[in-house]
Amino acid sequence: MGKRILVAVVGIPLLVLLLSVAPAWTTMLLLAGLCAIGAHELLHAVGGEEAAPLVPLTVASAAAIPAGIYLEVNQQALGLVTLPHIPATALFAMLVVLGLFLGSIVRYEKSGAIPFRTVTAAMFAGLAFPLMLSCLLRLRLLEAGSWLVWAPLAISFGSDTCALFAGMLCGRHKLAPLVSPHKTVEGGIGGLIGGVLGLLLLRGIIAWQGGFTLWSLPEVVIFGILGSLISQIGDLSFSVIKREFGVKDYGKLLPGHGGVLDRFDSVTFVAPFVWIFLSMYQV
Repeated sequence: MGKRILVAVVGIPLLVLLLSVAPAWTTMLLLAGLCAIGAHELLHAVGGEEAAPLVPLTVASAAAIPAGIYLEVNQQALGLVTLPHIPATALFAMLVVLGLFLGSIVRYEKSGAIPFRTVTAAMFAGLAFPLMLSCLLRLRLLEAGSWLVWAPLAISFGSDTCALFAGMLCGRHKLAPLVSPHKTVEGGIGGLIGGVLGLLLLRGIIAWQGGFTLWSLPEVVIFGILGSLISQIGDLSFSVIKREFGVKDYGKLLPGHGGVLDRFDSVTFVAPFVWIFLSMYQV
């Protein structure tokens, strides 16, 4: 717990600087780094040494996606020339998949096959994971994005924190004992409350510092509960991978937490939810 608190004391001011105070391109650089590290962690956990030939392309792809999103959103301001009628993301994904399979073909001819589960893990690590987490950047690039980018973090961190303490104090009934033995139903309920409390705190800070009201109270409750549910699904999803491949933590970058995927597993799922919600309702 002491290590977790120390990481929070150091990490939260750094996140405030990079997500809200500094220009949006610093958010892009932060996410490029997180996506690259997370992709490496996932591929190492799933593929081990067998995945080594696919690591460079996977990590490069994960790092490139936030940069691509930043350029895509700012293409007019930056004076970029784009190809009409061709979705850049789809084209990039096709090239990455082609490259991963080409690498597996070359490896097969030289020294044996790379397991298909490792190739698909590389696709998820190099494409799906960074596209999901990079929704934080999409939020940052919206109007009032320096505030909106905190919504997934408020939901996830609030849900995780309250679930932890509710489980410690009241936990009796196992939620998913084979996937995550320490998680309880009571902790899950506490997480739902935490998602709402996290958004309420964010709403209050925005009203105090930003001078505008973010969502009504009923919207905060609904949004917080749905976001917490998705947050907990994200947490358990990455836990399933760890259980299947016998990994305790994805990495050691963050003391008390583990790696990037251990800390941002739930955020990875919540960020797309928040971005889609705000895009639909233009909040």
